[in-house]
Amino acid sequence: MVKITKRVVDAAEVREKDYVIWDDELPGFGLRVFTSGKQSYVIQYRARGRSRRYTIGLHGAWAPETARQEAKVQFGLVARGDDPAEEGQLDHKAITVKELCTRDLADLQAGLILGKGGRPKKPTTITTDTGPIERHITPLIGARRVKDLTKTDINKVLKDIMAGQTQVSVKTKKLRGKAVVRGGAGTATRTVVLLGGILTYAVEAGVIEGNPAHGIRKPKDNVRKRRLSEAEYRILGQMLRDAAQHEKYATTVDIIRQIALTGCRRSEMICLKWTEADTEASCLRLEDSKEGDPSIPLSSLSSNISSDGAPTMLAHTSSWGRVRTTRSAAFRAIGSISSRTPRYPM
Repeated sequence: MVKITKRVVDAAEVREKDYVIWDDELPGFGLRVFTSGKQSYVIQYRARGRSRRYTIGLHGAWAPETARQEAKVQFGLVARGDDPAEEGQLDHKAITVKELCTRDLADLQAGLILGKGGRPKKPTTITTDTGPIERHITPLIGARRVKDLTKTDINKVLKDIMAGQTQVSVKTKKLRGKAVVRGGAGTATRTVVLLGGILTYAVEAGVIEGNPAHGIRKPKDNVRKRRLSEAEYRILGQMLRDAAQHEKYATTVDIIRQIALTGCRRSEMICLKWTEADTEASCLRLEDSKEGDPSIPLSSLSSNISSDGAPTMLAHTSSWGRVRTTRSAAFRAIGSISSRTPRYPM
């Protein structure tokens, strides 16, 4: 009768091939001896009609008696219908946060994840999401397994970003480009919101059962509420009239004027098409808008009609329907306007 004890383990000899010393007192419990001299405790059992082997651990980390107790626990699980070997494989293959983020971005780019209004996220939004993933989420918890994340871990991510733990200067893809990552409360809030969305994706994909980011208390993000005052609008109007005296600024002046009157985003007005202008209904019907309703009513001023019957803004478009000025130049010219008017003009 062989009972696996420390004496038996120490006396086990190395052979040309791996072999197992089986315990007669606890059937299915054994000591595997490798050709390298290492030894591990294992159990052998049947599950779903198949013979399975599960490794408890290496000798040294486990003593014979503690391994025997663990074997009894595992045999109890087997009797209940569990399969320790299969669960161990799944646990070993559990994806990390970095791998989850890579999958999430790949599905975003493929249009498989829907955003506002049930529409795929825009390429610009995906690019914006990539920054916090690469600069905050991956450095802090990228190596962690998704299934192991808890609310405590998400809270720590929030506090680490607020404290500037991820502060760094990184080179961008632009020539001599550099991004200074500072962190802070606003960045922490936006990053945890993004992480919550990624973990919701993990729930829907069956990777985890619950989202540990739900219910996390976050600092209030800096939502812009400021509007231009009447005096500031007068100053802006005078600046636009002065600039309109120069022909090269004509298109940019019209863009800024329409932004001020409609509340459109810069990209929406710069990329405006003829087909998006409904002159009869005095509104813009945007083909691609972040908002749920792509229709923007126009006031009497913003729908000012030129002699050829086109809105003033569109009078400067080329034959194929887009603004002739370069986007980069227009964005630079309009970049100084930091506040937006209400979405719909009064």
